[in-house]
Amino acid sequence: MAWTERLERLRTGAERRFPVVAELTSRLLSGNLLDAGTRLAAQAFLAAVPLLLAIAAFTPQSVRDQLGESLRAMFGLTGRSGQELDQLLGGTTDPGFRETGGAIGVVVALISATSFSRAMARVCERAWRLPKAGTRVAAWRWVAWLLAMTLVILIQGPVRSGFGAGLWLGTPLLFLMGIGVWLWTQRLLLAARVPWLPLLPGAVLAAAATTALGLTARLYMPAALNRALGTYGSLGLVLVLLSWLIVLCAAVTFAVTIGAVLAESPPLDRYLTAGDTGGPAARAAPGPTGR
Repeated sequence: MAWTERLERLRTGAERRFPVVAELTSRLLSGNLLDAGTRLAAQAFLAAVPLLLAIAAFTPQSVRDQLGESLRAMFGLTGRSGQELDQLLGGTTDPGFRETGGAIGVVVALISATSFSRAMARVCERAWRLPKAGTRVAAWRWVAWLLAMTLVILIQGPVRSGFGAGLWLGTPLLFLMGIGVWLWTQRLLLAARVPWLPLLPGAVLAAAATTALGLTARLYMPAALNRALGTYGSLGLVLVLLSWLIVLCAAVTFAVTIGAVLAESPPLDRYLTAGDTGGPAARAAPGPTGR
């Protein structure tokens, strides 16, 4: 009992001295963040497969080659997993089948991808304790975010290689690009209800998490994917990729939430929210655009 009482006193003292600790602990424990990250990962996977089919059916060979290069750079795909990727992006030579399969892929991709965008928007809104934005305001933002993220994935290969210079340049470039991506993601999906500066801590944390996971993926994923393919076939590939997506999406969910708490708590609030006296409640109020 003595050690539990001591831990409780230490926790109480830390929360009294650093109020952000209490708020952060409360948000992390009560926000069902792991569940939100898992749902986000599932939506990401459901959006990725039909999107790859649509790209394989309708885009030029140069785009497919660039996508393959970027996916190899992200996951270090070699051996059987690399062959599976080539087969997926190469598609079939039957024009009728390509057009039919691609058209179905586009329809399914649009449905799944907007669900992914909505899930990401809800993660941001929960982090900032905001209600859902109206569909009329948010719909075009879901599509814009999806297109932007597709472009980000396409340029992963050159960025990670530092445009030929190597990882010493590619890693900081990847981190800086991540900050820009997650800063813009929050601003866009929150329908501009939060100013740019308070979004910065979450963007930095999300960029750090995704950069670290992206670098470690090249060490873990190739062997894991090839082993899963050899043991379980395509089902093993699905399980490994989904597991990695869960870790990635959970990290982003935690990063955005922690960033929101830090931005609204001392000492960062005096620098990041200066002049924004309305707080989350005021930002949540609907405006003339239907937000």
